[in-house]
Amino acid sequence: MFKGRHFDRSVILLCVRWYLAYSLSLRDLEEMLTERGVSVDHSTIHRWVEHFSPRLLERFNRRKRAVTGKWHVDETYIKVRGRWMYQYRAIDSVGDTVEFWFSEHRDLPAAKRFLRKALARHGRPDRIVIDGSQTNREAIIACDTESRLLDRPRRPLKRIGIRQSQYLNNRIEQDHRRIKRRARPMLGFKSFGSAAITLAGIEMVQMMRKRQGRFAFNPAPTLKEQFEAIAA
Repeated sequence: MFKGRHFDRSVILLCVRWYLAYSLSLRDLEEMLTERGVSVDHSTIHRWVEHFSPRLLERFNRRKRAVTGKWHVDETYIKVRGRWMYQYRAIDSVGDTVEFWFSEHRDLPAAKRFLRKALARHGRPDRIVIDGSQTNREAIIACDTESRLLDRPRRPLKRIGIRQSQYLNNRIEQDHRRIKRRARPMLGFKSFGSAAITLAGIEMVQMMRKRQGRFAFNPAPTLKEQFEAIAA
């Protein structure tokens, strides 16, 4: 993964981890490294984040634990070049992250694309809790029908239960705050692609903090240990 890089692997991993995990700007990281005798431009750190975050996430997903059969689904707002865009997210009944999807639009096609991704990776849940969004309800019904038609088991699959309740969905509203808290100091993303990659990296760090990865060497590894393990 790091072959041919000018900087040492440990420096790259440190920068990527600190940027995704803590309320630091790229220039903050540049200054902090300079104080430690490492001269690296903030634009280089940004390139490292965009290049390595997807690769680290792919490796983390191979270690990701199974989620429960009750999901909470909702979307939150993220600003990109002065425009509001949408991070679709799902967590399970114990608060673990199920799936996420960044979209320029908040509509039925976007909701269906997100749910198809979640169903393909994690299988069918027993129940999905949403707020009052009719669009999300229609997306669940459509994706549930597609899933049952594609599977064609010997016995008919039970429909995914849908529970619409603003109160019951407070769990995911609280979980959104962890993502928005880290994104806020970034002062708005400059492009959709950059936002999607960085948000996926932030989601990965949150999954690490929730202990959603399987690491045989340690049941409760630190963030640093998890980054080292998936980068090995």
